[in-house]
Amino acid sequence: MQSVNFRDPDFLEDHIRRILAFYHPRCVDREHGGFFQHFRDDGSVYDHATRHLVSSTRFVFNYASAATHFQNSEYRDVAEHGLSFLLEAHWQPPQQGFAWVLNNREASDEVNYCYGLAFVVLAAASAMKASVPRAFEVLELAIDVLDSRFWIDADGLYADEASVGWTTLSEYRGQNANMHGCEALIASYEATGESRYLHRALAIARRVTKDLTQQCDGFVWEHYDARWKVDWEFNRDNPKDLFRPWGIQAGHQTEWAKLLVILDRYCDEEWLLPTAQDLFDRTLRRAWDAEHGGIVYGNAPDGSVCDDDKYFWVQAETFAAAAALAVATGNDEYWDWYDRIWKYSWSHFVDHEHGAWFRILTPDNRKYDDLKSPAGKTDYHTMGACYEAIRSQTESSSSPG
Repeated sequence: MQSVNFRDPDFLEDHIRRILAFYHPRCVDREHGGFFQHFRDDGSVYDHATRHLVSSTRFVFNYASAATHFQNSEYRDVAEHGLSFLLEAHWQPPQQGFAWVLNNREASDEVNYCYGLAFVVLAAASAMKASVPRAFEVLELAIDVLDSRFWIDADGLYADEASVGWTTLSEYRGQNANMHGCEALIASYEATGESRYLHRALAIARRVTKDLTQQCDGFVWEHYDARWKVDWEFNRDNPKDLFRPWGIQAGHQTEWAKLLVILDRYCDEEWLLPTAQDLFDRTLRRAWDAEHGGIVYGNAPDGSVCDDDKYFWVQAETFAAAAALAVATGNDEYWDWYDRIWKYSWSHFVDHEHGAWFRILTPDNRKYDDLKSPAGKTDYHTMGACYEAIRSQTESSSSPG
């Protein structure tokens, strides 16, 4: 394998450009608005009609982040194009919610998910950083719905799912929606400088990674009941569920580690870095595949592997966390992990022919199919991880202006 300095900011910026080039401009639907969201390995679109809220928002993040980092007005215009689609198509005024799935601009699934709203907030905050018009309007709208419909003061966390028209709140509770809520609130703080966003992000992080982990040997479990007691059985028979998989998700442990390090840049809290290190260290000890390389998808509560497939986002979030921890702690062992994960990903996940990353591989690193980016995957994780690796090295101690 060609020798590559994976830590070099120039390499990371070039890699971001190469990923974005896979999508741009073929993902932009100028006729109907928004973005095409289903791509094969070669970049061909295999579904022109379906629009998923997660992809719609993540594409805004992708373009707004690129516009900000590279000072590119074309990317800013595309971010504005995507933000307009969120307001004009996904937002459903009669239901006062963002449609989960659209088909030819018509809502085909209007169930309200906190997870989806968190990404609307992240998209809007990212667009604000890029000076996209109406971004603050979308941020205020999404925050208002998120807080009025999902926040439960007594729990100090967000609920997860509500029916169309907000008539019923599901008793299911999930950490994933709260993790991405925390991510979105940090971005909102960075975009606006308003401390209320940071305070809530910190409170969520403490509840999930300090309080709830006491039920699961110090790890973050995915699923809970309405009283935030661990639900060990939820989706046990469906461990590969796209948004609610069973088990201890290695990628979510390290994603939380990354968020805790970011919070540590802004908050004087002694528990943040040690908790981040603990989550990262113990996860990699049991989730790294010593035979084939890479990080497995999930572990059972007893530590055994329950899903040994390799997912692109798990590798990306983990190298981002490794870079953040390496700089924050000064411990070069995290750089060792960073390089190891990158070398594995460079060999198996990065598509050196067409661009972007493959989505999922077998335990021995073979592709399952040629669907590189179905709904939900926009390489937001991979580009975001590269930005974080750059940021960790250049802005390890910062605050919004």
